[in-house]
Amino acid sequence: MIERRLEPRGPYSLAVSARLSSDATRTFREGVFTAALDGEVVRAWQSPDGAITVRAHSDAGVERLRWILALDDDHSDFLRAVRDDRFLGPASRALRGLRPVRVSTVAQALLRAFCGQLIEAKRARRLEQTIIRTVCAPVADGLHAAPTTRDLGALAPSQLRGFGLHARRAAALVRLCRTVELERLHGVATPVVAARLERERGLGPWSIGVVCLEGLGRYDYGLVGDLGLVKLLRELRGRAVEGWETAELLAPYGEWAGLASMYMLAGYSRGMLPLAA
Repeated sequence: MIERRLEPRGPYSLAVSARLSSDATRTFREGVFTAALDGEVVRAWQSPDGAITVRAHSDAGVERLRWILALDDDHSDFLRAVRDDRFLGPASRALRGLRPVRVSTVAQALLRAFCGQLIEAKRARRLEQTIIRTVCAPVADGLHAAPTTRDLGALAPSQLRGFGLHARRAAALVRLCRTVELERLHGVATPVVAARLERERGLGPWSIGVVCLEGLGRYDYGLVGDLGLVKLLRELRGRAVEGWETAELLAPYGEWAGLASMYMLAGYSRGMLPLAA
Protein backbone atom coordinates (compact mmCIF):
# COMPACT_ATOMS: atom_id res chain seq x y z
CA MET A 1 0.00 0.00 0.00
CA ILE A 2 1.33 3.44 -0.91
CA GLU A 3 0.15 6.88 0.13
CA ARG A 4 0.81 9.96 -1.97
CA ARG A 5 0.16 13.62 -1.21
CA LEU A 6 -0.90 15.54 -4.34
CA GLU A 7 -1.20 19.30 -4.76
CA PRO A 8 -4.06 20.26 -7.12
CA ARG A 9 -3.19 22.88 -9.69
CA GLY A 10 -5.43 25.87 -9.13
CA PRO A 11 -8.54 26.11 -6.92
CA TYR A 12 -9.92 22.67 -6.08
CA SER A 13 -12.55 21.30 -3.72
CA LEU A 14 -13.06 17.55 -3.51
CA ALA A 15 -16.24 18.04 -1.46
CA VAL A 16 -17.83 20.30 -4.08
CA SER A 17 -16.61 18.32 -7.08
CA ALA A 18 -17.40 14.79 -5.86
CA ARG A 19 -20.63 15.52 -3.98
CA LEU A 20 -22.86 13.66 -6.47
CA SER A 21 -20.27 11.36 -8.04
CA SER A 22 -21.17 8.01 -6.43
CA ASP A 23 -22.08 5.21 -8.82
CA ALA A 24 -21.46 1.47 -9.20
CA THR A 25 -17.69 2.02 -9.51
CA ARG A 26 -17.07 4.60 -6.77
CA THR A 27 -18.44 6.34 -3.69
CA PHE A 28 -17.96 9.64 -1.92
CA ARG A 29 -18.79 9.37 1.77
CA GLU A 30 -17.74 11.45 4.75
CA GLY A 31 -15.11 13.24 2.70
CA VAL A 32 -13.47 10.10 1.28
CA PHE A 33 -13.59 9.28 -2.42
CA THR A 34 -13.26 5.52 -3.06
CA ALA A 35 -13.00 4.03 -6.54
CA ALA A 36 -12.44 0.63 -8.14
CA LEU A 37 -9.68 1.16 -10.70
CA ASP A 38 -7.97 -1.57 -12.71
CA GLY A 39 -8.65 -4.26 -10.13
CA GLU A 40 -7.71 -2.26 -7.03
CA VAL A 41 -9.52 0.07 -4.66
CA VAL A 42 -8.08 3.59 -4.48
CA ARG A 43 -9.05 6.20 -1.88
CA ALA A 44 -8.57 9.95 -1.69
CA TRP A 45 -9.38 12.73 0.77
CA GLN A 46 -8.57 16.42 1.06
CA SER A 47 -6.67 18.07 3.90
CA PRO A 48 -7.56 21.52 5.27
CA ASP A 49 -4.53 22.92 3.41
CA GLY A 50 -6.04 21.76 0.10
CA ALA A 51 -3.73 18.82 -0.60
CA ILE A 52 -5.25 15.53 -1.77
CA THR A 53 -3.97 12.34 -0.17
CA VAL A 54 -4.33 9.23 -2.32
CA ARG A 55 -3.95 5.71 -0.94
CA ALA A 56 -3.53 2.89 -3.46
CA HIS A 57 -1.76 -0.40 -4.06
CA SER A 58 0.18 0.91 -7.06
CA ASP A 59 1.59 4.06 -8.62
CA ALA A 60 -0.70 3.42 -11.57
CA GLY A 61 -3.71 3.63 -9.24
CA VAL A 62 -2.51 6.97 -7.89
CA GLU A 63 -1.99 8.40 -11.36
CA ARG A 64 -5.32 7.09 -12.60
CA LEU A 65 -7.16 8.76 -9.72
CA ARG A 66 -5.21 11.96 -10.31
CA TRP A 67 -6.75 12.08 -13.81
CA ILE A 68 -10.27 11.10 -12.70
CA LEU A 69 -10.32 13.89 -10.12
CA ALA A 70 -8.85 16.36 -12.67
CA LEU A 71 -6.22 17.47 -10.18
CA ASP A 72 -3.83 18.74 -12.86
CA ASP A 73 -6.42 20.54 -14.98
CA ASP A 74 -6.19 24.06 -13.60
CA HIS A 75 -9.32 26.00 -14.58
CA SER A 76 -8.12 29.37 -13.28
CA ASP A 77 -8.36 30.87 -16.77
CA PHE A 78 -12.06 30.01 -16.83
CA LEU A 79 -12.61 31.54 -13.40
CA ARG A 80 -10.88 34.74 -14.51
CA ALA A 81 -12.88 34.84 -17.74
CA VAL A 82 -16.25 34.63 -15.96
CA ARG A 83 -15.42 36.44 -12.72
CA ASP A 84 -17.27 39.60 -13.80
CA ASP A 85 -19.91 37.80 -15.86
CA ARG A 86 -23.31 39.08 -14.66
CA PHE A 87 -24.92 35.67 -15.09
CA LEU A 88 -22.28 33.09 -14.16
CA GLY A 89 -19.91 35.24 -12.10
CA PRO A 90 -21.55 34.75 -8.66
CA ALA A 91 -21.67 30.95 -9.02
CA SER A 92 -18.10 30.80 -10.30
CA ARG A 93 -16.87 32.72 -7.27
CA ALA A 94 -18.86 30.65 -4.77
CA LEU A 95 -18.03 27.29 -6.38
CA ARG A 96 -14.53 28.08 -7.62
CA GLY A 97 -13.17 24.68 -6.57
CA LEU A 98 -15.64 22.75 -8.76
CA ARG A 99 -14.23 20.47 -11.46
CA PRO A 100 -15.79 17.48 -13.24
CA VAL A 101 -15.13 14.07 -11.71
CA ARG A 102 -14.45 11.85 -14.69
CA VAL A 103 -15.37 8.22 -15.15
CA SER A 104 -12.55 5.76 -15.65
CA THR A 105 -13.52 4.56 -19.13
CA VAL A 106 -15.01 6.28 -22.15
CA ALA A 107 -17.34 3.28 -22.42
CA GLN A 108 -18.89 4.15 -19.06
CA ALA A 109 -19.40 7.75 -20.19
CA LEU A 110 -21.13 6.49 -23.34
CA LEU A 111 -23.32 4.14 -21.30
CA ARG A 112 -24.19 7.06 -19.00
CA ALA A 113 -25.11 9.19 -21.98
CA PHE A 114 -27.46 6.56 -23.42
CA CYS A 115 -29.05 5.85 -20.03
CA GLY A 116 -29.58 9.53 -19.34
CA GLN A 117 -31.46 10.42 -22.50
CA LEU A 118 -34.96 11.73 -21.88
CA ILE A 119 -35.49 10.09 -18.49
CA GLU A 120 -35.35 11.34 -14.90
CA ALA A 121 -31.81 11.53 -13.49
CA LYS A 122 -32.29 9.08 -10.61
CA ARG A 123 -33.81 6.47 -12.93
CA ALA A 124 -30.92 6.96 -15.34
CA ARG A 125 -28.33 6.40 -12.59
CA ARG A 126 -30.16 3.29 -11.35
CA LEU A 127 -30.23 1.89 -14.88
CA GLU A 128 -26.51 2.56 -15.34
CA GLN A 129 -25.69 0.94 -12.00
CA THR A 130 -27.81 -2.12 -12.77
CA ILE A 131 -26.04 -2.69 -16.07
CA ILE A 132 -22.56 -2.24 -14.59
CA ARG A 133 -23.24 -4.48 -11.60
CA THR A 134 -24.55 -7.20 -13.88
CA VAL A 135 -21.90 -6.97 -16.58
CA CYS A 136 -18.72 -5.98 -14.72
CA ALA A 137 -16.72 -7.88 -12.12
CA PRO A 138 -16.96 -6.91 -8.45
CA VAL A 139 -13.70 -5.56 -7.05
CA ALA A 140 -14.18 -4.82 -3.33
CA ASP A 141 -16.30 -2.77 -0.92
CA GLY A 142 -19.36 -3.32 -3.08
CA LEU A 143 -17.72 -1.58 -6.05
CA HIS A 144 -17.46 -2.93 -9.58
CA ALA A 145 -15.00 -2.39 -12.38
CA ALA A 146 -15.99 0.19 -14.99
CA PRO A 147 -17.26 -1.27 -18.29
CA THR A 148 -14.87 -1.38 -21.23
CA THR A 149 -15.68 -1.05 -24.91
CA ARG A 150 -15.34 -4.83 -25.18
CA ASP A 151 -17.69 -5.44 -22.24
CA LEU A 152 -20.49 -3.43 -23.79
CA GLY A 153 -19.82 -4.61 -27.33
CA ALA A 154 -20.18 -8.22 -26.19
CA LEU A 155 -23.76 -7.64 -25.11
CA ALA A 156 -26.79 -8.28 -27.26
CA PRO A 157 -29.15 -5.31 -27.61
CA SER A 158 -31.88 -7.53 -26.22
CA GLN A 159 -29.93 -7.85 -22.96
CA LEU A 160 -29.79 -4.09 -22.58
CA ARG A 161 -33.49 -3.86 -23.40
CA GLY A 162 -34.09 -6.37 -20.60
CA PHE A 163 -32.38 -3.99 -18.17
CA GLY A 164 -34.67 -1.18 -19.29
CA LEU A 165 -32.67 0.64 -21.99
CA HIS A 166 -34.76 1.72 -24.97
CA ALA A 167 -34.38 -0.64 -27.94
CA ARG A 168 -32.99 1.98 -30.32
CA ARG A 169 -30.46 3.20 -27.76
CA ALA A 170 -29.45 -0.35 -26.89
CA ALA A 171 -28.77 -1.15 -30.54
CA ALA A 172 -26.80 2.09 -31.05
CA LEU A 173 -24.67 1.51 -27.93
CA VAL A 174 -23.72 -2.02 -28.94
CA ARG A 175 -23.10 -1.05 -32.56
CA LEU A 176 -20.79 1.81 -31.58
CA CYS A 177 -18.82 -0.34 -29.12
CA ARG A 178 -18.34 -2.97 -31.81
CA THR A 179 -17.04 -0.51 -34.39
CA VAL A 180 -14.98 2.01 -32.37
CA GLU A 181 -12.35 1.43 -29.70
CA LEU A 182 -13.60 4.23 -27.48
CA GLU A 183 -10.40 4.74 -25.48
CA ARG A 184 -8.63 5.81 -28.67
CA LEU A 185 -10.79 8.92 -28.69
CA HIS A 186 -8.47 10.36 -26.04
CA GLY A 187 -6.02 11.09 -28.84
CA VAL A 188 -8.58 12.73 -31.14
CA ALA A 189 -9.51 16.43 -31.20
CA THR A 190 -12.93 17.32 -29.79
CA PRO A 191 -14.45 18.48 -33.12
CA VAL A 192 -13.46 15.17 -34.73
CA VAL A 193 -14.88 13.19 -31.80
CA ALA A 194 -18.13 15.16 -32.01
CA ALA A 195 -18.39 14.67 -35.78
CA ARG A 196 -17.85 10.91 -35.43
CA LEU A 197 -20.42 10.51 -32.68
CA GLU A 198 -22.95 12.73 -34.45
CA ARG A 199 -23.04 10.19 -37.28
CA GLU A 200 -24.40 7.58 -34.88
CA ARG A 201 -28.16 7.37 -34.60
CA GLY A 202 -29.32 8.06 -31.07
CA LEU A 203 -26.47 10.40 -30.08
CA GLY A 204 -27.17 14.12 -29.89
CA PRO A 205 -25.31 17.13 -28.47
CA TRP A 206 -26.09 16.33 -24.83
CA SER A 207 -24.79 12.76 -25.12
CA ILE A 208 -21.65 13.95 -26.89
CA GLY A 209 -21.16 16.50 -24.13
CA VAL A 210 -21.29 13.76 -21.49
CA VAL A 211 -18.69 11.71 -23.37
CA CYS A 212 -16.41 14.72 -23.81
CA LEU A 213 -16.72 16.08 -20.27
CA GLU A 214 -16.84 12.90 -18.19
CA GLY A 215 -15.18 10.35 -20.47
CA LEU A 216 -12.46 12.39 -22.17
CA GLY A 217 -11.96 15.21 -19.67
CA ARG A 218 -12.61 17.98 -22.21
CA TYR A 219 -13.96 21.39 -21.17
CA ASP A 220 -14.80 22.69 -24.64
CA TYR A 221 -18.06 20.89 -25.49
CA GLY A 222 -21.17 21.93 -23.60
CA LEU A 223 -24.13 19.92 -22.33
CA VAL A 224 -26.56 21.30 -24.90
CA GLY A 225 -30.05 20.01 -24.23
CA ASP A 226 -29.44 19.06 -20.59
CA LEU A 227 -32.81 18.97 -18.84
CA GLY A 228 -31.46 21.14 -16.03
CA LEU A 229 -30.40 23.77 -18.55
CA VAL A 230 -33.79 23.50 -20.26
CA LYS A 231 -35.49 24.27 -16.93
CA LEU A 232 -33.08 27.13 -16.33
CA LEU A 233 -33.71 28.66 -19.75
CA ARG A 234 -37.47 28.20 -19.37
CA GLU A 235 -37.32 30.16 -16.14
CA LEU A 236 -35.20 32.87 -17.74
CA ARG A 237 -37.46 33.27 -20.76
CA GLY A 238 -40.79 32.61 -19.12
CA ARG A 239 -41.94 30.21 -21.81
CA ALA A 240 -41.47 26.67 -23.03
CA VAL A 241 -38.09 26.09 -24.70
CA GLU A 242 -36.53 23.37 -26.85
CA GLY A 243 -33.32 21.59 -25.90
CA TRP A 244 -31.36 23.07 -28.80
CA GLU A 245 -32.02 26.58 -27.46
CA THR A 246 -29.72 25.92 -24.50
CA ALA A 247 -26.79 26.27 -26.92
CA GLU A 248 -27.46 30.01 -26.68
CA LEU A 249 -26.74 29.88 -22.95
CA LEU A 250 -23.35 28.27 -23.55
CA ALA A 251 -22.24 30.10 -26.70
CA PRO A 252 -20.63 33.05 -24.84
CA TYR A 253 -18.23 30.70 -23.04
CA GLY A 254 -16.57 29.24 -26.14
CA GLU A 255 -13.72 26.88 -25.26
CA TRP A 256 -15.09 26.61 -21.70
CA ALA A 257 -18.63 25.60 -22.70
CA GLY A 258 -18.41 22.21 -20.96
CA LEU A 259 -17.20 23.68 -17.70
CA ALA A 260 -19.72 26.51 -17.96
CA SER A 261 -22.44 23.84 -18.22
CA MET A 262 -21.36 22.39 -14.90
CA TYR A 263 -21.23 25.76 -13.17
CA MET A 264 -24.66 26.71 -14.51
CA LEU A 265 -26.23 23.47 -13.31
CA ALA A 266 -24.53 23.66 -9.92
CA GLY A 267 -25.34 27.34 -9.53
CA TYR A 268 -28.96 26.86 -10.61
CA SER A 269 -29.51 24.04 -8.11
CA ARG A 270 -28.15 26.26 -5.33
CA GLY A 271 -30.04 29.42 -6.28
CA MET A 272 -26.90 31.31 -7.27
CA LEU A 273 -27.95 32.48 -10.73
CA PRO A 274 -29.68 35.85 -11.31
CA LEU A 275 -32.81 34.48 -12.95
CA ALA A 276 -34.62 37.80 -12.84
CA ALA A 277 -31.95 39.48 -14.98
